[in-house]
Amino acid sequence: MEKALWYLLAGMRGGPNRVRIIRLLDDRPRNANRLADALGVDYNTARHHLDILIQHDVVEAGGEDYGELYFLTERFENNRDIFERITDQTDVETGTDGGDSAVGPTDNEQETSN
Repeated sequence: MEKALWYLLAGMRGGPNRVRIIRLLDDRPRNANRLADALGVDYNTARHHLDILIQHDVVEAGGEDYGELYFLTERFENNRDIFERITDQTDVETGTDGGDSAVGPTDNEQETSN
């Protein structure tokens, strides 16, 4: 999961919004409309980020199609420390790389099997 999180959060342009989605869902489950409002983006943008997070098993949907709520997955919860380390090592929440030109795991860091 570590490589996936680096890619999703620090390796793509949408990383800051994905971090914000994770932080919002950590507070409480929300539907796509509420997330879009909280992020200040349109519904389709929020759904795009949710779809990517779902594909990588970070977020899961629950409930009916209309008003469907999104939750953080158990797999993400088991790897939360990696998420926190990535956001601490980078300024991904602000959209910068923290002054380090190499954004990503160092050669010494290996992905865990989780």
